[in-house]
Amino acid sequence: MTKLRISIVQYLNTAPLVRGFTHGPLSGKYDLSFTIPSQCAEDLRAGRADVAIIPAIEYQRIDDLMILPDMAIASKKRVRSLLLVSKTPIGEVTSLALDRSSRSTQALTRILCAEKWKIAPKFFEAAPDLAEMLKRADAALLIGDPALWISLAIEKDGRPGAGGQTICLGAALGITSSELLYVYDVVSEWRILTGLPAVLAVWAAQRDAATPEMTADFIASRDFGLSRIPEICLDAARELELPVPALESYLRRNIDFSLDAENLRGLDLYYQHAAKLGLIPRAKPIAWADTKAVPLKL
Repeated sequence: MTKLRISIVQYLNTAPLVRGFTHGPLSGKYDLSFTIPSQCAEDLRAGRADVAIIPAIEYQRIDDLMILPDMAIASKKRVRSLLLVSKTPIGEVTSLALDRSSRSTQALTRILCAEKWKIAPKFFEAAPDLAEMLKRADAALLIGDPALWISLAIEKDGRPGAGGQTICLGAALGITSSELLYVYDVVSEWRILTGLPAVLAVWAAQRDAATPEMTADFIASRDFGLSRIPEICLDAARELELPVPALESYLRRNIDFSLDAENLRGLDLYYQHAAKLGLIPRAKPIAWADTKAVPLKL
């Protein structure tokens, strides 16, 4: 039988969701590929993947998908791996470079610009290189492990790096620069605007792939990963050259892996804002994958 193809985001925050596939009893059952969030969505759209963890906004842009229930990459209050870094206070920004890796956070940033900060900057996509982005724009959106690395470097310098506080990026990152920058945590800003969490990514499947047995495997893989966060962080610390306690704090305190009622309210409001701004045609309701099968215990 041909293995189902799974497209996976290659960031630390997805590791608990796929640990059962990469290091557990489900290893070898599926055909895994690893890439950036926007490419995961393209793999699903083009039929190169049967299941993918996709930016939440892309569910609204790809037809005939099913979302796997009770699993997500979400954040309740502050995420630390989605940063808007600006050379001026946010209200003065006229150009904004968007990390091309994730369309979901791009949409969230556009919503915040329109609804919270009341600005209409010129947006353009760019590779996730903060120094280069800020050469071309007043502000830059950076996501994933590169943003987390900056957050932790700033915190090591004794500053939280959120809420628009100013930081000397050179001092925080150990580079020669005295430029004063403003750093905003995108999820914190969304929470201030709405009082709700942000759902950043979801598991989505082609309709004919979304069987109860497959969904049960994904739930089991998540449960396996959440029980092994110390191991995940130990592996990631070597690759990212960051301390294990900081990574464990990030996965336990900043990332929420559920789609609970509060997260779903945040996701629904996000879709409503996106439709209002014309970022999606309309906010279609979620079609859920079937979960009648009993989850496998790993």
